[in-house]
Amino acid sequence: MIVRLFTASSGKPDTEPTAGVASGPAWMQANQATVSKETFEARLDLAASIGARGIEVTQFQRISGAEFLLSSAAARDEFMEAFASRDLTISAMNCAASPLHPVHGGAHRHLIRQTIRLAEQLKVDKIASMSGAGGDGPRASIVNWTFLPYGGDAAALREDHWRAAIGLWKELARFAADHGIRRIAFELHPGNLVYNVPTLLRMREAVGPIIGANVDPSHLFWQLMDPIAVVRALGPAVYHVQLKDTEFVPGQLAVAGVLDSRSLDDPQERAWIHRTVGRAHAPEFWGRFLAALAEVRYGDFVSIEAEDSFQSYEEGVREAADVLRPLLEAL
Repeated sequence: MIVRLFTASSGKPDTEPTAGVASGPAWMQANQATVSKETFEARLDLAASIGARGIEVTQFQRISGAEFLLSSAAARDEFMEAFASRDLTISAMNCAASPLHPVHGGAHRHLIRQTIRLAEQLKVDKIASMSGAGGDGPRASIVNWTFLPYGGDAAALREDHWRAAIGLWKELARFAADHGIRRIAFELHPGNLVYNVPTLLRMREAVGPIIGANVDPSHLFWQLMDPIAVVRALGPAVYHVQLKDTEFVPGQLAVAGVLDSRSLDDPQERAWIHRTVGRAHAPEFWGRFLAALAEVRYGDFVSIEAEDSFQSYEEGVREAADVLRPLLEAL
């Protein structure tokens, strides 16, 4: 299960959820609100109640909680006791960073380094992140994700991004290894240089075996990829797993295609939407997916990620757990 780390914007853990998140999908509202200490611990209670044993902790690009914990051994002890008292461990620290962003990249690189430092203090040896993608030049203000295979300016820009990313991640990988991190898991997520098997293998070959994949089938489904084939192709390079589903809406898909860029705020007007595990693909698929992980000897946690716009956060977590529990027990 994925839980967001509390914020500490005033130098101590915030006691109230973040304000101003009334708009957006239901899952985003619920997750964005999970930044106070009280709601953070409520998520741990939910994890314990479904029988989870490990938690992926993400900062969702907010650094204040990590910096608060880094500043105080007593705070870290209290933080870890919140897990231990519920028989939970931390499976990974996720910073969800965009380190090549033309405006925010510096702050995100700092976030990655602070996440690594915190993971070392908490004796966690795996972090998850995005690989990132860059802008279209020195005056860029937004990421320019180039993926079309055609030549010309777009192809040249993509190679510029790759050169920058490889140099950066070589540096960050050395820093991570020096701080006890054994695995950096890149989510295969469109919008980033690393988003499928060939791009993950390219980065891994360039940077080294500390780089692996965070496999979330939901982002593979809408690219028409086969998550089971991805797991088998990556084998020992599967370092982390997040689980949510994706549903295609045939009428919308016929006219908007898989590259539908309309807002997630209105799931009724989308060609594909994220759903709770089991809502779009039957439990039989998820059983085969988990079996494929076992085939490649992935022996780590799988994280429930609740992003179904038609359910509350808690409903999605509990329903996914009900689907996954018997499948995991059967392995």
